[in-house]
Amino acid sequence: MTSRLFLIRHGPTHAKSMVGWSDIPADLSDTAALARLEATLPRDALVVSSDLIRAVDTASAIQGPRQRLPHMSALREIHFGAWELRSWKEIDAEDPQRIRAYWETPGDTTPPGGESWNQVCARVNDAVDSLLADHAGRDLVIVGHFGQILTQIQRAVGLSAEAAFSHRIDNLSLSELFYGQDGWRSGGLNQLP
Repeated sequence: MTSRLFLIRHGPTHAKSMVGWSDIPADLSDTAALARLEATLPRDALVVSSDLIRAVDTASAIQGPRQRLPHMSALREIHFGAWELRSWKEIDAEDPQRIRAYWETPGDTTPPGGESWNQVCARVNDAVDSLLADHAGRDLVIVGHFGQILTQIQRAVGLSAEAAFSHRIDNLSLSELFYGQDGWRSGGLNQLP
């Protein structure tokens, strides 16, 4: 049995800084885009989101008649620690080697008090694996974040972390992945219905 994963990035926050675990609301004023997105999703899919308000509210806006699963904190964005709500420029002025290593050669480098890319992947992979096990063969709409979506693209396509980071994931975009007996494969990525 194959499960389809419809990965949706939350609506825009308009923040000009690194937003990870801060609970900032999304701008969901583009109701036409939300309606188009909702219309592209399978009617019998299950909907789940990160527990951060920008993902929760986006999931509610596109849920339609679909069944909602409880929010999952394991589907949160990257935990940026001391970099949270700060700009690249600010951090680069203080710790240029670390911030460049974090984004240019992602892996075990961590922001102070935050999590590495490898830790993000492990956390999100475990959450998605749990959803796939509990709802085998079902279509899953997973509303979340840039980093969280990239973790799944990296694993489904078999990319390096550097290659995964080269993907653009727009707000209110849809990336489709498949998981079944033959493993992972990808459909369209970063689609804007």
